[in-house]
Amino acid sequence: MPETILVAVAWPYVNGPFHVGHLAGAYLPADIVARFERMRGNRVLMVSGSDCHGSPITLAAEREGVAPQEIIARFHPTFLKTFMTLGISFDLFTQTYTENHYRVTTELFLTLLANGYLYRDTMTGSYSETLGRFLPDRFVEGRCPTCGNPRARGDQCDQCGQLRDPQELGEPRSILDGAPITFRPTEHMFLDLARLEAPLRAWLDGSDRSGWRPNTLAFTQNWLREGLHGRAITRDLEWGVPVPIADPAFADKRIYVWFDAVIGYYSAPFEWAERRGTPDAWRDWWVPAADGTTPRSYYFIGKDNIPFHTIIWPAILLGHGGLALPSDVPANEFLNLEGEKMSTSRNWALWARDIEDRYQPDQIRFYLAANAPENRDANWSWSDFVQRNNSELVANWGNLANRVLTIAQRNFGVVPTPGALHPADEALIAATARGFASVTEALAALRLRAALGEALALAQATNQYLSDQEPWKLVRSDRERAATVLHTALRTIDTLKTLLTPFLPHSSQRLHQLLGYTDTIAPMPHIEDAIAPDGSPREVLAGDYPAVQHWAPSALPAGQVLHPAEPLFRRLDESVVDEELARLRASTR
Repeated sequence: MPETILVAVAWPYVNGPFHVGHLAGAYLPADIVARFERMRGNRVLMVSGSDCHGSPITLAAEREGVAPQEIIARFHPTFLKTFMTLGISFDLFTQTYTENHYRVTTELFLTLLANGYLYRDTMTGSYSETLGRFLPDRFVEGRCPTCGNPRARGDQCDQCGQLRDPQELGEPRSILDGAPITFRPTEHMFLDLARLEAPLRAWLDGSDRSGWRPNTLAFTQNWLREGLHGRAITRDLEWGVPVPIADPAFADKRIYVWFDAVIGYYSAPFEWAERRGTPDAWRDWWVPAADGTTPRSYYFIGKDNIPFHTIIWPAILLGHGGLALPSDVPANEFLNLEGEKMSTSRNWALWARDIEDRYQPDQIRFYLAANAPENRDANWSWSDFVQRNNSELVANWGNLANRVLTIAQRNFGVVPTPGALHPADEALIAATARGFASVTEALAALRLRAALGEALALAQATNQYLSDQEPWKLVRSDRERAATVLHTALRTIDTLKTLLTPFLPHSSQRLHQLLGYTDTIAPMPHIEDAIAPDGSPREVLAGDYPAVQHWAPSALPAGQVLHPAEPLFRRLDESVVDEELARLRASTR
């Protein structure tokens, strides 16, 4: 029976382009899992979108003297191009600045209010005397009381991961003009996390969390250890979803971004369903079935967002009632660059848009997956990128597929019919079966780096089999034996193609065609036009990725026509390292 799986991916602030750390942390892992589950025949819905209401957007707009919509219009298309180029297969990548998202956010707010999980209270707001107005938390920075970071933000310290309030910071100041801030009382709506703590703990304790990553569990447990307190979900802002309360005191306030953004996981399926002409289809991914079956849901994020997805978002869902809670939150660590933490302020970052046109998409996907920061910080090194591309992607896998196809197609034209199997053939067949099982197990457990490693190990074993059997000699001396060896190798390559499709969809689809298949195993994203709330044209990423059972060991039949081989990947010259390091150094001057 096919399962229903929501793949929910972090909503990026639309205030700048992606760097490779964003891709490694959330978007590529989500795509790998979505492709794997679709190939298993499961019903997958992968959604995300641009977070248009965060302080980074308003800060960028304020510094440039433009409206937030101009910042959105500038950077949202760059996200779409990156996803298009790399093959990140969203069913829908939208925005929070949509009529649909405003409506769903408002409805959820009112449901929580009716259920008694929102309350009014006065809080201390950050006030700029020089500007004469309240400031969003992210417009405030100061010294973190936990780790001493002198540039902790007013909502969270990036160094230690603790969620903060501005008044907790030492020497708080405005990031707009550097002036000290004062604090004034201001009335807001609060989410009653204290009242939701008991059901939240019951949910966390009542399910097996052994498969969750250690960093996810540690962050969650540390936060719960201090106990939960009410948290304001509105702010004194002009940009964002209006507070749906008929009270003049809230007329100039907006729903706070951390509450608004996580609702995107819930609102996007509504938009997806409407676009398909099946407005109730969102329920399949959010509402438990009559028999008690609950849809699975994975939330792919970076480690800096763990508490919002393991505590606050589940608490909101519990307060609403009747909706599926997260099955897992596979948060990744950070990806550094040449041994240093990426810094957008110093421009010490590897921007996706700068490399997506210089390298094959599967070259980028391969390195990010093989070097994934799953349980600890990882590092993008240009020398390592070139070395692993040439030795692992090209020499181990690409050359294997190319030379077997070349020998088989030139000498037989079709998949040759095998003769009697020798022990070496049987050993490779057995290794292929074990490899298929181990890769499947690792992918199902969200151990993506290990899954790729298992597939590459099988490719290496197949290379050794070919070196031992030497089919290029057998075609001249023992054609029947050559046919058996090539048939065995082709079947393993066909299986490897399947195992590598979630990681390398572009080259795997091409190999699929070279092996004589005519269907599609790796559908790619496409852009379709949409209409924004103000009637102007905008773009979203929308796809149609049917669940088709392709996840199975090779059944490549003898006699299937083979096409002339061609290299799947491009070998990189060592000069690439110096060229890219020079670009990087030039960008930071």
